[in-house]
Amino acid sequence: MQIPEKVRRIELSGREIFLVPTAHVSLQSVEDVRKTIQAVRPDVVCIELCKPRFKNLINRETWKQTDLVRVIRQGNAMLLLASLVMASFQKRIGDRLGVKPGAEMEEGIRQARKVGAELVLADRDIQITLKRTWHKLKFRHRIRMVLELVTALFVGEEINAESIEELKEEEKLGDVLKLLAEEFPDLKSTLIDERDQFLAQKIRDTNGKRVVAVVGAGHVPGILAKINQVANLKVLEEIPAPSHLPRLFKWGLPVLILGLFVYGFQRGGLEESLGSLYIWVLLNGALAALGASIALGHPLTIVSAFLAAPLTSLNPLIAAGWVAGLVQCFVKKPTVRDLESLPDAIGSFKGFWMNPVSRILLVVVLSNVGSSLGTFISGGWIAARVLS
Repeated sequence: MQIPEKVRRIELSGREIFLVPTAHVSLQSVEDVRKTIQAVRPDVVCIELCKPRFKNLINRETWKQTDLVRVIRQGNAMLLLASLVMASFQKRIGDRLGVKPGAEMEEGIRQARKVGAELVLADRDIQITLKRTWHKLKFRHRIRMVLELVTALFVGEEINAESIEELKEEEKLGDVLKLLAEEFPDLKSTLIDERDQFLAQKIRDTNGKRVVAVVGAGHVPGILAKINQVANLKVLEEIPAPSHLPRLFKWGLPVLILGLFVYGFQRGGLEESLGSLYIWVLLNGALAALGASIALGHPLTIVSAFLAAPLTSLNPLIAAGWVAGLVQCFVKKPTVRDLESLPDAIGSFKGFWMNPVSRILLVVVLSNVGSSLGTFISGGWIAARVLS
């Protein structure tokens, strides 16, 4: 059995390493993985998965264990929603092409067991990657990324098997990575470059004489460039401490708003203060409630968003979306069936919006977006009234 043409062979200190470039929704990638492992009969098979993603892949029941209340309280709703949006995009493509997302990794696991090879999970923990990415992103890039993720739910770009295979070609892939570097340099740094280093080092650390590594095609050029370099995995797994500027902004903005109320009272008395208070409450509450409404939250959830936003906007330790999300959790508590159906529901825009689990996450995120907009708009309006 011949090794597929796209597989890259590396010699490293008397060892043979075979890199299999794949796409997560490619039938050809599944076949390439099978042929390579059967032909090479490796001692070790590395796959581009971390422990949580491996667990999700081999145990489809993992969704049942999701603690949404804990996710909201820890402030991870946005990260989970982003993961679901990306999974939704992959699933829609996979359904169109007749292949399950991640099938090439499942084939790598299956073939490793078949030939008796050691299985190595070579990727960095997904939570560390997402947190490092979010930390590095500039504010304008965060807003843009959120908008593009939401757009991905609405836009159904036509993709076929040929276009997927074209994206695995080095020339096309180079163009895509170059575009990503230009548009989102911080995103490419953590999602691609750092993981290239991590994957290359994990492959280097294996003991097998013959190693097959099943990795996304986008990582192959970086792994080839870094396979002879020693990387410090502990540094790549560190979650950076929050910078002082966002923390200063989070506490400074409420102080500034309260200062405007005090100054307005001293300048114009009670009438001036009440006018500013009406603006603050109505705009903050209305936009947060609008966000909850767009997410199709329960009426009590919408009311809670309206009532919470004017108060939480002055308290950096809590967000209006958290309050609204927790209320939605209790009034429309997701069932085990809802959690079980989530992987199928995210395959369509309607299913994504209607599933009680993803709806709670949408309530959290959209209520927070509305409250943030309300804070900036009403704060600017009050400043203009008081200082004019």
